[in-house]
Amino acid sequence: MQAAQAMARGIRQAQPDAEIRLLPMADGGEGTAQALADATGGTMHTVTAHDPLGRSITTCYAMLGDGVTAVVETAAASGLGLLSREERNPRITSSYGTGELIEAALDAGATTIIVGLGGSATNDAGAGILEALGVRLLDANNRELAHGGAALTDLAHIDTNNLDPRLAAVTIIAACDVTNPLTGPSGASAVFGPQKGACAEDVAVLDHALAHFAAVAERQLGITLANRQGGGAAGGIGATLLAFLHAEFKPGIDLVIERSGLNEATQWADVVFTGEGSIDFQTKFGKTPAGVAKTAKHYGKPVVAIAGHIGEGIGELYDCGIDAVFGIAPGAASLPDLLRNASANVERTAEQVTRLLNVCC
Repeated sequence: MQAAQAMARGIRQAQPDAEIRLLPMADGGEGTAQALADATGGTMHTVTAHDPLGRSITTCYAMLGDGVTAVVETAAASGLGLLSREERNPRITSSYGTGELIEAALDAGATTIIVGLGGSATNDAGAGILEALGVRLLDANNRELAHGGAALTDLAHIDTNNLDPRLAAVTIIAACDVTNPLTGPSGASAVFGPQKGACAEDVAVLDHALAHFAAVAERQLGITLANRQGGGAAGGIGATLLAFLHAEFKPGIDLVIERSGLNEATQWADVVFTGEGSIDFQTKFGKTPAGVAKTAKHYGKPVVAIAGHIGEGIGELYDCGIDAVFGIAPGAASLPDLLRNASANVERTAEQVTRLLNVCC
């Protein structure tokens, strides 16, 4: 909401009597829990969990205003942002902490759990989540596997007898727009592994490990993980949510739009402002500004996007409903300076855009 508040201050500098509605937005990645809590009058709940390397951390999940819908972000306990660049190693990072957040939501009485699949540091096919929820992953000597994607190569048996029984009565929704399968050239390891620290050799090891995990699950439990659309999301967490927890996949931005009141607010508005830290051609693939623009265009409203950085191919965004893109950088500056002055830069840019609108309209 800080960016929206800065935009509002800038708009009022140019048009003091402007009526403005601020709506929290997110696309399933970091910030989705807070956005949905804000949009529904919900609350954030602090818990202790484990980060991708097994260290104890304090993190949180959201309980929405209905009191029974929880939002868990993989980034909150299993995210890249919790590790230094030197610590990134998808051979050993685990999604266990995300499972702990799901367990905490169950303890709080959630009957629907939305899991945001953005920003994960893991490539373990959600094995850590399963372990946190009571599943035992065993090797040929009946010993529990080590954490991390590479350890799945040694998997011999999946024991689901102690899987939390409450999950049978809970609806799991995966907030994600990724369609990659679990394995192969477009799978979790090959496409997303490198950004998590995997070299070419790691990618091969991890892809083999995930394929082995899928084979054991199908052979022993009749559960199909391979070739499921979206299975490669968040290092394969998508596959586990689909196959073990029977999740429904929905684009994250659609989930937020449904609960935020964006449709009604867009009908009311004359101009819609949106924004993103970095905008480029990839924004059209389910990112927040594209979702906002799609909704606005349904009602014939103009859309202005404000960005910290403007990348390549923004011309491709016009077809998805964004009418103009404005960068906030005032000139050459270091990244620390830009971050420190981001609020003021957003405010100034929104003011100048509004002044232009006043002249043109």
